[in-house]
Amino acid sequence: MLKLMFMLLFSISLSFLNGGWWLVQNLLFMMSALMILMCVLGDMTYLGFFFGCDVISYGLIFLSFWICALMITASNSINQFNVNNQLFLVVVLMLMIMLYCTFGSLSLFSFYVFFEGSLIPTLLLILGWGYQPERMQAGVYLLFYTLLASLPLLIGLFYLYKEVGGLFIFGEVGLSLSNFYLYLSLVFAFLVKMPMFLVHLWLPKAHVEAPVSGSMILAGVLLKLGGYGLLRISKYLIMSGLKYNVLWIGVSLVGGVLISLSCLRQIDMKSLIAYSSVAHMSIVISGLMTLTYWGFCSSYVLMIAHGLCSSGLFCLANISYERLGSRSLLINKGLMNFMPSMALWWFLLCSSNMAAPPSLNLLGEIGLLNCIVSWTWMSMVMLMLLFFFSAVYTLYLYSISQHGSIYSGMYSCSMGYLREYMLLFLHWFPLNLLIIKNEMFMLWL
Repeated sequence: MLKLMFMLLFSISLSFLNGGWWLVQNLLFMMSALMILMCVLGDMTYLGFFFGCDVISYGLIFLSFWICALMITASNSINQFNVNNQLFLVVVLMLMIMLYCTFGSLSLFSFYVFFEGSLIPTLLLILGWGYQPERMQAGVYLLFYTLLASLPLLIGLFYLYKEVGGLFIFGEVGLSLSNFYLYLSLVFAFLVKMPMFLVHLWLPKAHVEAPVSGSMILAGVLLKLGGYGLLRISKYLIMSGLKYNVLWIGVSLVGGVLISLSCLRQIDMKSLIAYSSVAHMSIVISGLMTLTYWGFCSSYVLMIAHGLCSSGLFCLANISYERLGSRSLLINKGLMNFMPSMALWWFLLCSSNMAAPPSLNLLGEIGLLNCIVSWTWMSMVMLMLLFFFSAVYTLYLYSISQHGSIYSGMYSCSMGYLREYMLLFLHWFPLNLLIIKNEMFMLWL
């Protein structure tokens, strides 16, 4: 674990070199390749005193490396117009280090420290390279929602340390606490981070104001911190969970349907994709809260799949934005005439977003459908609506942006750059390839 950590730390100095932009990007891809080799050639545990890696950590660390490398690829305009590009690389690498430490932590306390630490580089990305003046408000929303929910988590962890005698993640737990206040304090911070319906308002604001790199890392990895935290903390809360989890499942499923309806009246492309993230995460929360084997495995699958798919959709929205100077669906019409070769990528990523085979989303959603319906059949109505509207708003996004009369202020035709096709391919290919090796995701407990 430490070899990659030192590699990341030493990469920070490389970002100040001339031409350091592509060097750092290639180094991040190289670290992703090293992660694959660690899995194939090693035994993938890599336990130390402070850091370690099991299957859940491995998948999410690899996703972090992959998305961070693609963030630098997508943000070429920052390098091209020299908008503090060296500082941008430092912030991305700092964020990567925070995520690496969060997913690799063996103690719940160090997990908490890095979990909060990842907020600072994200805030800097939104405030420093965001587009509109409203980014200040979006940053404050992000900060206050997350910090307000996280303070009870810290107090809950101190109480847990007093009761259990340690906060080691893989330690045997002799007791399962059934204290409602402890349960609320430990769970709520992760539900806000996911985010759950009712505490989700910071997410669309942050997405709309963030640069493309900010949106990619937010959708790709930072939302998964909540799911990862719930997976790690669930063993302490089984007794409480049996009593109270029904509340979160109810709120998530009803909220997911309402958010899906709200997706249908979005004008901003980024806003629509951000709200669809909330709808997908609501199914993940419901799956985790059933406390079943299928629920844990399928939630993990959908987290990985959503990370790649949502990040790819944000890249597509940004490619259109760079050409047209607007993200409004009223202007982004008839893109099939304008960028014919991009229409294929819109189709591929939109079909993955609505869980068409052979994407990893399909595997996750089938598993979650099974586990939530087996938990209670009454959830069937909401799940049916949720999956139906998921297809509806994705088709709405695709058909409105690709078809229709072209906006008169555009050029006649525009091709993408090789960099952009590569970027989209590297989102889509793992998303559809990983379903072949799905036992790694589904059989890890």
